[in-house]
Amino acid sequence: MSAILPTDASRSASPVDRSQRTSPMSNPPTRRMNAPWADAVFAFLARASAVLTLSLLAGIILSLIVGAWPAIEKYGLSFLTRTEWDPVQDSYGGLVMIYGTLMTSFIALLIAVPVSFGIAMFLTELSPSWLKRPLGIAVELLAAVPSIVYGMWGLLVFGPILATYVQQPLQELTTDLPYLGALFSGPPVGIGILSAGIILAIMIIPFIASVMRDVFEVTPPMLKESAYGLGSTTWEVVSKIVLPYTKTGVVGGIMLGLGRALGETMAVTFVIGNMNQLNSLSVFEAANSITSALANEFAEAGEGLHQASLIYLGLVLFFITFVVLACSKVLLARLQKSEGARS
Repeated sequence: MSAILPTDASRSASPVDRSQRTSPMSNPPTRRMNAPWADAVFAFLARASAVLTLSLLAGIILSLIVGAWPAIEKYGLSFLTRTEWDPVQDSYGGLVMIYGTLMTSFIALLIAVPVSFGIAMFLTELSPSWLKRPLGIAVELLAAVPSIVYGMWGLLVFGPILATYVQQPLQELTTDLPYLGALFSGPPVGIGILSAGIILAIMIIPFIASVMRDVFEVTPPMLKESAYGLGSTTWEVVSKIVLPYTKTGVVGGIMLGLGRALGETMAVTFVIGNMNQLNSLSVFEAANSITSALANEFAEAGEGLHQASLIYLGLVLFFITFVVLACSKVLLARLQKSEGARS
């Protein structure tokens, strides 16, 4: 009988206290008061940001067209095929700069994509746990090095090494070969298209490798473990499981690196040679790029056709970047569409 008798504490508590302690509605949740104008202000700010971005883009295009109009009016599209660049004679053409920009970016991608893929695959599949973090930080630190430091290092250190240990042996081996001899011809000074392309490759490797590593890590572990359980090698897992699953992100990382290579200025200016002539198609030949020409000549160009031609080069670079971005978007859309159809 004593087990069911109320205790002293329960007897001392008032009925009101007991009801407040046991009632589920005694402490109702606090409701957040939403201001009726908050959503409208947020929507307006978001819409204004989008309109501002598009307005800035349209303003940049319009200003480039207006500034380049004297050169556009005189040369038209023939500016893209003319090789002469002579401020003394006031005659200009952009083929040399366009060729230098495209070739250095192509060489940079040709080197950077395999190296970045190897780094990402090692960090995600092969590296021991104690090495992943310091190696990943070391790769990312390369992106923090200023471009002018890369250019000075390329001119003072890498250029002489390239000329002594790469260019001269290649020229000795390919002297009698008709096409390879022309490809590796040129004075052994260590500056030119190949040197600029290699420096660009070193600069864009951190960007591509970081993106590849991040997208490789989002692959579901169950898929990789299942493949390993069936006896697949590391390369088979990467090529048959990881790459098909992450190909959209991989392409996006490559396009990010390409955009970085197309717009680089100071590092290329140091090592490309800044020659406005296209004497041969040798990778060791000194050349010029659009960004280098703008950096070297725009400050000293007088008003008139010279300045308009330089702005025309900027418009061409803008168009090249736009085409690259559009092609990447189309490719990514096709990849996503094929993945959706397959799933």
